[in-house]
Amino acid sequence: MPPGGAWKPKAGMSREARAAEQDRAAGGRLTRAVDLGEGRYARASIALRLYRSTRRIRAYLRWSQEGETQERYVGEVDAATRAANLAQAWEMAHAAGYVTTETVPPDSWASSPASRAVMSANKGRDTKPERLLRSALHRHGLRYRVGVRPLPDLRRTADVVFTRARVAVFVDGCYWHGCPEHHRPAKKGAAFWHDKIAGNQARDAETNEALRDAGWLVIRVWEHEDPEQAAQAVLEAVKSRQDTSA
Repeated sequence: MPPGGAWKPKAGMSREARAAEQDRAAGGRLTRAVDLGEGRYARASIALRLYRSTRRIRAYLRWSQEGETQERYVGEVDAATRAANLAQAWEMAHAAGYVTTETVPPDSWASSPASRAVMSANKGRDTKPERLLRSALHRHGLRYRVGVRPLPDLRRTADVVFTRARVAVFVDGCYWHGCPEHHRPAKKGAAFWHDKIAGNQARDAETNEALRDAGWLVIRVWEHEDPEQAAQAVLEAVKSRQDTSA
């Protein structure tokens, strides 16, 4: 019987860790693409299953299409470790033509498949930096509201809001908000993306001014910042505002 380490994932692996495992085995995130036609791709993964009756490990390709999980048998793998079996299965999937390497559609503003993947994966809320900051704040005993408008009449949503202390925290993505340390201008459609980022920055400045005029303290955290250090700064600001109010 093959050992558990040849097919079982490690206990307690996060979603991000599982995705990274698949990326390593496939040789990159963009090589995990199932072509859906018309320039659309689905990100696939390999599932390993042990069939005890045959004592063999089978690999299956899995992806989501139109909201439903699709699955395709790839073949049997026989390496001693899970990592090697995943890599073997990805090679078989590519050789059979089940998966391909994602390319950029002709009408895309992205300069490369990698930049397109980053843009497509951008989320409006509950991003990893936001979750890490919220977890750190919670460890410090702070309670807050998530994804609400500090001012009901102003269409601006803060990522973390302390209503009583009137502190609004925004976690800004380095690319979309023009981080001075990490923002790299797009090569394709440079004028379009320059205007897009400039518009975001102008909106940020307008939001800051409106909230400050209404008596709020605005804290902006870059996604690259250490969440614990950012949480400490927020904690000090909230306590200071609460003490002043009292």
